[in-house]
Amino acid sequence: MRRLVPATRPRQGAKVSIVTRYPALAAVLIGAAAACGFAPLELWPLTLIAVAALLWLIHDAPTLKQALWRGWAFGVGHFTINDNWFQHSFEFQDKMPPALGYFAPFALALYLAVYPAIGAGLAWRFRGRTPDAAYVLTSAAAWIATEWLRSTLFTGYAWDPLGVIWLPVLGVARLSTIVGTYGLSGLTIVASGALLLLANRRWTLPAISAAVAVIAAIALGGDRTPPSDPALRLRVVQPNVSQDQRGESDGELLLAKMSALSGRPGPVPRLILWPEGVVRDYIEDGYPAYSYGGVSPRLIRWRMASLLGPRDRLMTGGTTLQFDAKLDAVSATNAVFAVDPQSKIVGRYDKAHLVPYGEYLPMPWLLKPLGLARLVPGDFDFIPGPGPRAIPLPGFGAIGVQTCYEIIFSGEVVDEARRPRIIFNPSNDAWFGTWGPPQHLAQARMRAIEEGLPIVRATPNGISAVIAADGRLLATIPHKTAGAIDIAMPQPLPPTLFSRLGNLAAAIVALLLLAVAVAIRRRAR
Repeated sequence: MRRLVPATRPRQGAKVSIVTRYPALAAVLIGAAAACGFAPLELWPLTLIAVAALLWLIHDAPTLKQALWRGWAFGVGHFTINDNWFQHSFEFQDKMPPALGYFAPFALALYLAVYPAIGAGLAWRFRGRTPDAAYVLTSAAAWIATEWLRSTLFTGYAWDPLGVIWLPVLGVARLSTIVGTYGLSGLTIVASGALLLLANRRWTLPAISAAVAVIAAIALGGDRTPPSDPALRLRVVQPNVSQDQRGESDGELLLAKMSALSGRPGPVPRLILWPEGVVRDYIEDGYPAYSYGGVSPRLIRWRMASLLGPRDRLMTGGTTLQFDAKLDAVSATNAVFAVDPQSKIVGRYDKAHLVPYGEYLPMPWLLKPLGLARLVPGDFDFIPGPGPRAIPLPGFGAIGVQTCYEIIFSGEVVDEARRPRIIFNPSNDAWFGTWGPPQHLAQARMRAIEEGLPIVRATPNGISAVIAADGRLLATIPHKTAGAIDIAMPQPLPPTLFSRLGNLAAAIVALLLLAVAVAIRRRAR
């Protein structure tokens, strides 16, 4: 008799597995194992096996409540391990005890686990007597829906959707040019379900899944990188400044580091790209004198402009301030500025998708009395900008900007009114530990694949990279290393199907999976 929680005590001498006696604990361990498929470990076959085990565990749940509980337990294990880098951010602020950071990934996982729990409940409701193709396809459709919800509700937390595990198999990852990352996550559930059916000697879905994977790997694999433009060059600067050294940016030392790594003008126009979080002084004119702290914004811009040839441009992260009628600063934006050789600001982008608890404190009326504060130092919250915008730069074309965390949101990174030539992703991963930077880089690569656009990441201490429009890494600077990338400007690919449809593509995949599941069920009846 197939049952995970026996109605009666097992007979003496019978072997009882951990799965039978403690299914929730088994789900936690399975979730933790599934997290190992993401960067930096990239043990993606382990993730496929773990998700197959989850599908079996959910199917064998005796009640809906048990199915929800097991899906939630899986999420707790999965997100606690996958988001362990979140702990390090508590080490660089003084308003909350750093020890709180050790509980932060677990606390976040308690909420994020709600989404796989919902997916588990939906799949369980439409299961058959035994695991079959209809059950697997329904599970895949439910996963797409709940993963999209996770990236959307309460400003969204889209970190590491399941489809990211395929980057080591680039041909499969490139299916996201058609279905997007969330759609690819659903197909990943199908692949794991195929393993489960294979174990139960059901051959049809495993055969179809294997054929799709092989065809995708052959058809979409290989080098699809378009030739770079030798008439333009990129200079990506990484000074190797850790989070606890950021105060140096108020003085001469960091600016000297950035200047030394920026190189010298040459015959070819250069776009010099500096990271987020290294220029702490305000570089805009027009603020009250007290706000500058004695540092002239014109002097800072002149130092930047002195690095430029007549056709060069420099883009850097920075901060803007907004003032009330009394000239008191009341808010700020996390900005990116473009500076020309005449030391003028010729473009500005304000980050739109802000980090909750990082750049602003949700529900301050509740959390401040509890002693909680933002992880980014400051007396007031950041405010969001209007959304994806491309900055036109003479000679270089439209340069899209997505600051740090924004790059993880599939389908939300491109200016719809002006498709950019590249996307600049200045980031500050210096408080992400050792797991965060490679995970962040992986998600930037997925955006490049989805949109068919090169993405350039500049970070204070790594991992900075130039990513081709097909997801290949053209150049990188390793974590905790000072250096610069000097490379010909990569070219975009033609717009992909996903770039035209956005996450509607993932919704279509989910509906198709569900329609096929219903058809299989009706045929069986």
